[in-house]
Amino acid sequence: MTEVTPAFIVHGGAWDMPDAEVPGHLAGCRRAAEIGWAILSQGGSAVDAVEAAIRSMEDDPAFDAGVGAWLNEAGEVELDAIIMDGATLESGAVAAVQHVRNPIVLARLVMERTPHALIAAKGAEKLAAQHGLPLVDESALLTGQELERWRAIKEQRDFSMKTAFGGAPRGTVGAVARDRRGHLAAGTSTGGTPNKMQGRVGDSPLIGCGCYADDLSAGASATGWGESIMKVVLCKTACDGAAAGGAAQAAAENAIAVLADRAQGLGGVILIDRQGNIGCAFNTPRMARAWIEHGQIRAGVEA
Repeated sequence: MTEVTPAFIVHGGAWDMPDAEVPGHLAGCRRAAEIGWAILSQGGSAVDAVEAAIRSMEDDPAFDAGVGAWLNEAGEVELDAIIMDGATLESGAVAAVQHVRNPIVLARLVMERTPHALIAAKGAEKLAAQHGLPLVDESALLTGQELERWRAIKEQRDFSMKTAFGGAPRGTVGAVARDRRGHLAAGTSTGGTPNKMQGRVGDSPLIGCGCYADDLSAGASATGWGESIMKVVLCKTACDGAAAGGAAQAAAENAIAVLADRAQGLGGVILIDRQGNIGCAFNTPRMARAWIEHGQIRAGVEA
């Protein structure tokens, strides 16, 4: 099989990121890109690169995934994640899971070790225990800063989910990769929206919404206001644009235009098409991301 040039991009959320948060988000995205690129450069699979990069971001309290994730209305951590293999169209996801430090690892277990595509809550925790994935006390996922922010939100009478994406700190994380065999993979992980209802599941773990990958078109990962992203199946919309022959950047931009026009939504999407071209678009003030360009890691938050 003829080898191709690998490609890789990660994101750390799309929102109105204050200046003070920028260094941490850029550093975390760069670190994740380095991890994923090292795997691809050594001939590793796109799925391995995506999982490893997202796992590093779940361990980084700068992001809304794993450690430091937003708390729900009851002050609990509930996490969602998905991973998809573009070669086979197999996917695995978990939703509203607690006590799991790295839900992206559990999502891959769902993909590779079960006949299912999405497992939620207690069932996901049971699967983790059955396969030796350690369950952690919720305190291992909490940070003092998140508790303070949760208490502050509780005091806001006019708090709304949509408004949160205009100024709420931290973001969903995701990654997209193309390996040397030309296979695509994508993944997304999140703690969801701040002060969400118990059991709320957003776009992130839903195939086609928060993540999609197909070797015949593209791979994509989304972030933003989940309820609006679900309405337009954002990642599938972006990948369909690439499949129709559009440039990767144009496919990403057109998908965000659909999000804004049809669902009045806020968010961002990263994409790699089957030729290895990278696209990224968002309609929030900033979006943290890092990617590989001519063998060098690039990162940014501005449009």
